[in-house]
Amino acid sequence: MSKTIAEINEKIEGGQAVVVTAEEIIDIAKKRGVSRAAEEVDVVTTGTFGTMCGSGAYLNVGHFRPRIKLGGGKAYLNDVPAYTGVAAVDIFLGATALPDDDPKNRIYPGEFRYGGGHVIEELVAGKDIRLVAAAYGTDCYPRRKLETLINLKDINEAVLFNMRNAYQNYNVAVNLSDRTLYTYMGVLKPSLGNANYSTAGQLSPLLNDPYYKTIGVGTKIFLGGGVGYVAWHGTQHNPDVLRGDNGVPRRPAGTLAVIGDLKQMKPQWLVGTSFLGYGCTLTVGIGVPIPVLSEEILRYTLVTDDQIFAPVVDYSEAFPQRKPDILAEVSYAELRSGKIKVQDKEVPTASLSSYPRAVEIANTLKEWIKNGEFLLTELVAPLPGVESGITFKSIEERPILD
Repeated sequence: MSKTIAEINEKIEGGQAVVVTAEEIIDIAKKRGVSRAAEEVDVVTTGTFGTMCGSGAYLNVGHFRPRIKLGGGKAYLNDVPAYTGVAAVDIFLGATALPDDDPKNRIYPGEFRYGGGHVIEELVAGKDIRLVAAAYGTDCYPRRKLETLINLKDINEAVLFNMRNAYQNYNVAVNLSDRTLYTYMGVLKPSLGNANYSTAGQLSPLLNDPYYKTIGVGTKIFLGGGVGYVAWHGTQHNPDVLRGDNGVPRRPAGTLAVIGDLKQMKPQWLVGTSFLGYGCTLTVGIGVPIPVLSEEILRYTLVTDDQIFAPVVDYSEAFPQRKPDILAEVSYAELRSGKIKVQDKEVPTASLSSYPRAVEIANTLKEWIKNGEFLLTELVAPLPGVESGITFKSIEERPILD
């Protein structure tokens, strides 16, 4: 049994495509069998909604009278610094950027109430954003200072460009020390007081396509409530990790670089987020359709939480010191049960990503496709995989610079 993207798109345009979520396909395959499910189902939708620090937006704010050259100067959006080393009126705002006067962790733990991620959320919500800039002035761009309000609807281009999103599996963070830790994995209580994890497990995009057979450069996706695309493999993409018999990585592995029109997006799917004692970031909604091109592809989408295992890592010593120590491996079924066992101790768990919101994303994408509003795309290029011939160094293997 085999299908093509063109054949599936023809069914979508005719209102005949069978589209289900990565949750729903599990029961369908149990009831009807894998072969029949592969024949009948055309698309499986996935979703994830979690904090993704490798995010940002580039903006072309348009020219002013007289003209000003922001490139090489300084620019602030609601007091958050934006990178100006691009061109005259092109700037890049990172999700983790902080105002210059933020006390950060000088008052420990810092609150990090407002940063780049919050500015992006407010832009998408249609709020006016204060732009303050200083430039050195040239003959063609004589203006040296600027203070004005900008709005998403008025600026030329606004593009969400995220360099590392949708991590394929991730650590479960715990704390073996005797003090509370404030990390990007949340607050970790001392002496194995809690365990925090992230990703949507059986709904997560790259866990449903472990070898990147359908997800690659050019894949059209749900991004921040609008339409986006996979632009490249994400930073720290590392497919060469320990995997289970089902192909699913047992360590952090692949990542996606994604891009989309910020003007199409919605603030409920791009949320500025603060981590006590760590910093600011952006919580991003991503949904990826998986075309059922073969029975093999369908089998990958049948993965369940009890078949996905993540490493438990101590964030008091092993993680900050880049030690490869793993305390245990636990399944996402165990994590979602609310407790795991580590070193003979029962440890309560909590997720930094929202499974209910991931379900909502998968269902939204499902409806877009069923209604003929969203067609699938052919891959421009595959993501580097374990058989790509491209060598990636794991975090542990990369040079340590003292």
